Amino acid sequence: MTGQHTVTSAAYDADVAEIYDLLYAGRGKDFAAEADAVARVVRERRPQARSVLDVACGTGEHLRRLATTFLEVAGLELSPAMCTVAQAKLPSGAVHVGDMRSFALGREFDAVCILTGTIGYAHDVDELCATVRTMAAHLVPGGVLVIDPWWSPDTFLDGHVAHDVVHDDTRTVVRVSHSARQGQAARHEAHYVVADGGGGIRHFSHVQMLTLFTREDYLEALRSAGCTAEHLTDAGGLPGRGLFAGVRR
Repeated sequence: MTGQHTVTSAAYDADVAEIYDLLYAGRGKDFAAEADAVARVVRERRPQARSVLDVACGTGEHLRRLATTFLEVAGLELSPAMCTVAQAKLPSGAVHVGDMRSFALGREFDAVCILTGTIGYAHDVDELCATVRTMAAHLVPGGVLVIDPWWSPDTFLDGHVAHDVVHDDTRTVVRVSHSARQGQAARHEAHYVVADGGGGIRHFSHVQMLTLFTREDYLEALRSAGCTAEHLTDAGGLPGRGLFAGVRR
């Protein structure tokens, strides 16, 4: 077996970027339904919305769907490898390499969203508030911020183990993961074995730390960023964590 290595980082490298779409398609993740749920939340609060920024956009699957609803879409992604994949799917929009906590694009949008629990990469409440302030600063007055949260201290399953086996015509991917609580964070470790018809078998792993913020942490972060704050527990189309939404005052 070749290519064994471990990465400890919030950003996915090229190894994960290459199999990300295959993995999530095999797991049944419905990016289109999730994007539609975000669009509904935005339209209910800003019917005239024309532009949206997807922060931590990954490989651009949500953006691909959002582009069918909004006239202008853009993405921001910390991982250059993921950014490259996303940009290839979005010929009419820009995908920027940047950090969710401190990016500055020099313009505003009708809506900004951050999905797939990526907000959990903020290390503490101060970073959470900084991230929300940065996103809110990219909203027009009356613009809508939508946050898909990571698990909370009450909902996180300590010691959770998961596995997936997915394949296409040339590759089989096996992924096993383990999540464990460490203080106010979750340590998530995933191992991948990729069997490729042209390249043989390789193994790599990825370790991430995601903070377990409370409901009030998210609401206060929105309020401190100059937004209204609400927790939508039945947004439809998204995982069972609900959504947080705010409108910039």
